[in-house]
Amino acid sequence: MKSLSAIDWIAFILVVVGALNWGLVGFFQFNLVAAILGDMTFLSRAVYGLVGIAAVYMAIFAFKITQKSA
Repeated sequence: MKSLSAIDWIAFILVVVGALNWGLVGFFQFNLVAAILGDMTFLSRAVYGLVGIAAVYMAIFAFKITQKSA
């Protein structure tokens, strides 16, 4: 199995950040991204967008990995 590229790691980290943020919202009604960057500022929207793109990338990545091992 090949090692992960820098893009793979960045996508993974962004997805984890997004998942942790959603966990905080779900359990404690606390949005960490909004607390740090402001509520729906350009920067917070950029972070949300990057997390979404990373999630799509990771879904495609996971699909490719499962197809190679089959």
